[in-house]
Amino acid sequence: MYIIAGLGNPEAKYDNTRHNIGFHAVDVICRKYNINLGKLKFKALYGDGFIGGEKVIVAKPQTYMNLSGEAIRDMAAFYKVEPENIIVIFDDVSLEPGRMRIRAKGSAGGHNGIKSIIYQLNSEDFPRIKIGVGAPPHKDFDLADYVLGRFTPEEIETLEPVLLDAADAVESIIKNGIQTAMNKFNRKRD
Repeated sequence: MYIIAGLGNPEAKYDNTRHNIGFHAVDVICRKYNINLGKLKFKALYGDGFIGGEKVIVAKPQTYMNLSGEAIRDMAAFYKVEPENIIVIFDDVSLEPGRMRIRAKGSAGGHNGIKSIIYQLNSEDFPRIKIGVGAPPHKDFDLADYVLGRFTPEEIETLEPVLLDAADAVESIIKNGIQTAMNKFNRKRD
């Protein structure tokens, strides 16, 4: 079994912000694999289905970004899912919009949602799909204001293909393993 969690903030005022790209990826995954996010438990909106022949739980933590680990910890404990089978999708300011990077594990890299997950799982060993949202326009721009800002029309054009790639990458991780998915998708937009 796998847990696929897209990170974001739950209120409508955060819709279409850079920080909510993980939620958007989950929406695409749910459409592609006919999964209904109709359950609210574990501090998350979630649904279950199958991807690549494996049972999956797809979730949007409702704890706000900085406490995302609480929801993921509760789901992982209930379903007895190890960190290696928890795929987390989130925004990355170090990647240009339209870019994606898959990693098998690693540090939080300054991302508070990932810090929370690492803390709550007591592990850095979970796969992650980082979707580029670009860096702030200049070094004095407040990072929180930037990631909570909305995408420009130009950036929106780059999003749909990368969100579709993220859905395909999830299936590739499940069916073929993280290394195969990294080899395929980390080169795709180079």
